Amino acid sequence: MTLRLYDTRAQQLRDFVPLDAGNVTMYVCGPTVQSGPHIGHVRAALSFDLLRRWLERRHGRVTFVRNVTDIDDKVLANHTDAEPWWALAFRFEQEFTAAYGAVGILAPTYEPRATASVPQMQDIIAALIERGHAYPASDGSGDVYFDVRSWSDYGSLTNQSADAMEAAQDADPRGKRNPQDFALWKGAKSDEPADATWASPWGAGRPGWHIECSAMAKRYLGAEFDIHGGGLDLRFPHHENELAQSTAAGDGFARYWVHNGLVNVNGQKMSKSLGNFTLAADVLTAHDPLVVRYALAAAHYRSNIDLSDSSWAEAEAAIGRIRAFLERGTRMAKPGWGEAEEGLPNEFVEAMDDDLSVPRALAAIHNSIRSGNALLDAGEHAAARQDVMDVTQMTNILGINPLSREWRTTDGGPSASALDTLVQTMITQRAQARADKDWAAADRIRDAIAAAGITLEDGPDGTHWSIDG
Repeated sequence: MTLRLYDTRAQQLRDFVPLDAGNVTMYVCGPTVQSGPHIGHVRAALSFDLLRRWLERRHGRVTFVRNVTDIDDKVLANHTDAEPWWALAFRFEQEFTAAYGAVGILAPTYEPRATASVPQMQDIIAALIERGHAYPASDGSGDVYFDVRSWSDYGSLTNQSADAMEAAQDADPRGKRNPQDFALWKGAKSDEPADATWASPWGAGRPGWHIECSAMAKRYLGAEFDIHGGGLDLRFPHHENELAQSTAAGDGFARYWVHNGLVNVNGQKMSKSLGNFTLAADVLTAHDPLVVRYALAAAHYRSNIDLSDSSWAEAEAAIGRIRAFLERGTRMAKPGWGEAEEGLPNEFVEAMDDDLSVPRALAAIHNSIRSGNALLDAGEHAAARQDVMDVTQMTNILGINPLSREWRTTDGGPSASALDTLVQTMITQRAQARADKDWAAADRIRDAIAAAGITLEDGPDGTHWSIDG
């Protein structure tokens, strides 16, 4: 089986063949840290976390770069005298890191800040000027623009012609040759902080947004790398401009372009500019982070999703089923009760290889749970071991195994050992009541345990408990 990914530029599924089969290289556009993350940012990062985890399973190593845009018009617009732009950017960068970590998103191999790669940006700009694809502004402002008319391939990512595109809005148009030309370098302005500028051959200033990612991708992954990822809303102008400036400078750049769908609110893209966003911190306060991860992963990564109360309820129920099965199966299908085969179920592998079809992969997990529970119910513990192993491996790959170390927390409640002591005491009391034929007392204890959301399971090797999913 071969992994197939939908390549936005090719507009079709393509077999994924990395430059180096032992080290997949991937660059994903990270946040612009002008404010805190909304749940759409978390969904985007999770989409590529899932892809990365599957690529690691297939190829062993993934060099994964996700940048931080810490210098940008929006960052500068939100600073105050009490909080400089760089301090604001760092504060919100920490909020993004916390939100990503809360839902189990793996840390990148490298997470460069744009401000650390300004010399590399200037190198690309100089190469573009030398090749005739960029020019300093005619008004002496210090701005430098990419000349879209000089590059015949401009528009190939989004299948547009330059004539049909709107004018670029990222800089004052006075010094441009064409309205669609976009800024590579922005000359210093008197109303912007003095420390938000760098010296350059074209005058003091700062980089444009698009050149930042081109420089960081090349610096950390080389002139050509495997996958460039980001949200669907970044295809134009950001990714179109990245592709144009990097290839016009002579670099191969990204071989596959992968874009995740958006989170919608009432059919409209969740966006800070539209004011219809839900902060990640609010969602993570209201819901178990593992439930949030499951809910955001449950739809195909390329689809747009509308989150609702039912989304969280369905995810919570699904996590409960996984937890209950793994706890039961681990307890009953013991290692000495039969051998299980290594590897993953074919239906799971086929789903993940089919453009990362996580919905089908989740279906494979729940199929194994149903099969395993049926075998346990029938007393076929040895046969059930395979399903327990399969579910464990599949949920580990997707990062949704509720029994794994990363999801074991005691914040806001008793420790697992303390809770077990309390429940075991009640189980002992119930057993004694039944031995004394005090059925009323036994029922009262059972009902009290059930009211706390705990299920008891009586078996030949004793009574065991689990928390209802």
